[in-house]
Amino acid sequence: MADTATTTGGTRPRPLYVFLDEGGDLNFSPTGTRHFTLTSVLVERPFPVDGPLIDLRFDLVEGGLDIQHFHAAEDRQATRDLVFAVIREALPRFRVHATIVEKRKVEPSSRGDTRFYPEVLGHLLRHVFNSTDLTNVSEVIAITDRLPVNRKRQAVEKAVKVVLTSMLPRAVRYRVLHHDSRSAMGLQVADYFNWAIFRAWERMDTRSLDLMRGAVCSQRAIFGDRTRVWY
Repeated sequence: MADTATTTGGTRPRPLYVFLDEGGDLNFSPTGTRHFTLTSVLVERPFPVDGPLIDLRFDLVEGGLDIQHFHAAEDRQATRDLVFAVIREALPRFRVHATIVEKRKVEPSSRGDTRFYPEVLGHLLRHVFNSTDLTNVSEVIAITDRLPVNRKRQAVEKAVKVVLTSMLPRAVRYRVLHHDSRSAMGLQVADYFNWAIFRAWERMDTRSLDLMRGAVCSQRAIFGDRTRVWY
């Protein structure tokens, strides 16, 4: 059954937000991460955990911790536990899809920033919008963390636009935005979901993912049927 994009009830068309986060590195060698993950978090306003996460951040500040934003890889385990607890309270409001790549199966000609990332993103978005009911969606707003390289940013925008143009109904507008993760709790939530998924695939550590499975609709390993490895 297709996921429904309308989570707050009613029939008035509403914007659908898609927050995107990646895990792993682009070092295609034995010294790099084994996997690369790309995770999308679909959610509508009012955002369910922004207020509670802001309160949590300042509770931690008042408790003596100097924290500007949440970032799963850098946060202490005690902080991660608290963030996961907040997100868990709103799991039914999120729809999470992830694409996983075993990097050693990616042929050398496909590894460049302007080819690899857009290709993986295209795989993810096609699956997301094939399985999402867009009946009551007025606009898709895709937000990624701010990308440091302009060429990569342009490639990402092109990949998103190609997929959305081909898959969205004509009445549904779309935009692609690049925001600093500190400015958007949605990006920080996506970071936490992606971190949990990446840990499960990279280290076979499913403890965090087990907490969040209620919102995770799919984890798709692309190139998994390839037998040839390059390193």
